[in-house]
Amino acid sequence: MTAPEDTTTPELDPEPRTAALTRLAAMSMFFIVGLAFATFLIRVPTLKVEHGLTDGQLGLLLVVPSVCAVISMQVTGALVARFGSAPIARITGVALPLSLIGIAVAADPIQLAVALVVFGLIDGLLDVSMNSHAIAVERTLKRAVMNRCHAAWSIGALGASLLGGLTLQLDISLAAHFAWVGVGVAALALVVGFWMLPAGADQQPEPDKKIRMRWRAGWTPRVLLLGAMGASVLILEGAVGNWSGVLLIDDRGATLAVASLGYILFNICQVGGRLVGDRLHEKYGAPPLVRVSGAVAFAGLAMVVTVPNAVVTIVGFGVVGVGLSVLLPLIFSAVGHGSSDGAAMALSRFTTMTYSGLLFGPVLIGWIAEAIGKITTFAGLLLLLMVVILNARATASADLRDA
Repeated sequence: MTAPEDTTTPELDPEPRTAALTRLAAMSMFFIVGLAFATFLIRVPTLKVEHGLTDGQLGLLLVVPSVCAVISMQVTGALVARFGSAPIARITGVALPLSLIGIAVAADPIQLAVALVVFGLIDGLLDVSMNSHAIAVERTLKRAVMNRCHAAWSIGALGASLLGGLTLQLDISLAAHFAWVGVGVAALALVVGFWMLPAGADQQPEPDKKIRMRWRAGWTPRVLLLGAMGASVLILEGAVGNWSGVLLIDDRGATLAVASLGYILFNICQVGGRLVGDRLHEKYGAPPLVRVSGAVAFAGLAMVVTVPNAVVTIVGFGVVGVGLSVLLPLIFSAVGHGSSDGAAMALSRFTTMTYSGLLFGPVLIGWIAEAIGKITTFAGLLLLLMVVILNARATASADLRDA
């Protein structure tokens, strides 16, 4: 009988500079995804005009990347188990920004659809592999990094939005914009790839049968519970992103300029919360932090739906941003550190559920709001926060001392 293979994460060189570069590499992959996706989104109106798309055609095309990302997520867990998260993240970290060029040079709607399929498939592979790698970094360094990683995503998205706005002001072509961003960000991915952990950090050369590439693998009751919590958080984020401005205009009498402040403040507060979230996690532990953060988000959302004043509503959205900021990173960590079937497989299933919440949540909210009103619909979202708060104990595995 042969001894079982050691699949524990190898110890990293404790030299502080090495640890700092490892953290930076993990954060950079999140930054790259946020920047690439926001670069695409900021130029959607340009794509609509250049291809002569109707609203319906554009809406259908915008669903393509998310659906394709969900599809590729189904196989990423097994790929990470076989090859490790770092090689997959390195390759897709370079490929994702370069795939923007394919979107820019598409000559007709069919070619654009194909380019969006490629973009979405790569995004799904990178999304799971970068989160898996962040879990491996946490295990290796024995330090929380997931909140900073998700903050890097938000910073990348914010930077891309500002850069995209500048390119529009300067009348820079879509092709030039996407080419410069694609090549520049791909070069960044090549550099930071050298600082990532080795493939063996989470590689399992002979995966157990239960974590091989099977559609039902990884769907444990625990993953389903945490997935429901993560989907609840992203439904709330999607609600604020898609409907906060409309609510401020229609129900609080705000102007177009003022209405944008709700989502801006939400994003600023969310980034700020994530930048300090890892320290709070290490000091207080995941379950207490989830409960308190959920309660803060609950209070902010209560301000939004109960006080008929635009300024209070905007502040309420900011408070919601503070409360939601740490929830998704903590739930991600809980999934990765608490899975007996392999972190990558669990994360691929979990991410499928959260993406579905982000994809379908705003649409469902729109339908419900049309029937009962936006204020009542947002009040109903308080129930989703209760789901998170009441199940906070499920995130205990995010605490590295319990991992």
